[in-house]
Amino acid sequence: MGGHVLILGGARSGKTGFAERLAMRAGERPLYLATAQALDDEMRERVRLHQQQRHKRFATLEEPLALATALKAAARAHDVILVDCLTLWISNLLGSGRDVAAAVDELAATLPRLTAARILLVSNEVGLGIVPDNPLARTFRDLAGAAHQRLAEICDEVHFIVAGLPLTLKGPRLTESALEPPVPEG
Repeated sequence: MGGHVLILGGARSGKTGFAERLAMRAGERPLYLATAQALDDEMRERVRLHQQQRHKRFATLEEPLALATALKAAARAHDVILVDCLTLWISNLLGSGRDVAAAVDELAATLPRLTAARILLVSNEVGLGIVPDNPLARTFRDLAGAAHQRLAEICDEVHFIVAGLPLTLKGPRLTESALEPPVPEG
């Protein structure tokens, strides 16, 4: 089955599509664990489009805050879990006044114990741009960067997606067949 995977990239880089293709090849009972909170019309439409475009074999679970707990429960019924995305999860934690570092510690402690399911973690790389001009944005950037470093240490594979193309940072180099879309359901 392989170990856990961290998939990083910029906004609209193709990281979710890449993660979905990996998930469809990694197991028979995939789960899409969504961290987004649809708090306005634009976000509700984004969520709707994401769900519509998703392969029909995915079950879906929405969990904006208790990620480690949701993963533990989901790993009992699913052999591959795609988490999309960690940066929204971090935003949710910050917005609710939670301790982000403690939540990342809990996630990092949980992942190695989840051996029955392969976990694919999708996240936006936010540290490549300019230094944000306000304290909250700088805090978010710093927390996301620290989370990525921590999770990259314990994941077996780390991929960085640019213009839809993966750059393998850690783990085995992917073959062309791993990048092809899954066969549609008939």
